Amino acid sequence: MIIYGTALLAACHLLGAYIGDLLGLAIGVKANVGGVGIAMILLIAVRIWMRKHGWMPKMTEAGVEFWSLMYIPVVVAMAAQQNVVAALRGGPVALMAALGSVLLCAGTIALINRLGPQDEDETWKQTAQSDAT
Repeated sequence: MIIYGTALLAACHLLGAYIGDLLGLAIGVKANVGGVGIAMILLIAVRIWMRKHGWMPKMTEAGVEFWSLMYIPVVVAMAAQQNVVAALRGGPVALMAALGSVLLCAGTIALINRLGPQDEDETWKQTAQSDAT
C-alpha cells in the first residue's frame, strides 16, 4: 500500500532527525546537523535493501517514490529558512561542514560511477547512432 511507503519515510525521517541531533551535539552545535539528508540516505538504503529481499510491493514503492520526488522542494524550503550569515559568523564549523559535504558527495558520485556497469557508454553510443539515421 502507498501508506506503507509514507510510513517508511516517516521512520527514516525520525531516525535521521535523531542522528542529526546527536551529530550536532557531538560537534558542539545546538542544532540538527544534516537530519533531512541522513533521512533520505536511510530511505534510499532501506528501499534498495527491501527491493533486493523482495519486501517492496509495487504500491509501497509508489509511496516511497512520491516522497523521493518531493525531496528537492522540501530541502529548498528548509534551506530558505536558514540564516547563512549567522552560520558563517558562528565560526569555522559551517565552512568545515560545507567543504566536508561537498567532498563526501563528490567522492560518493565517483564511487558510484566506478561501481556501476561499464558498458553503458557503448549502449548509449549505439542508441544515439541509430537515432541519427
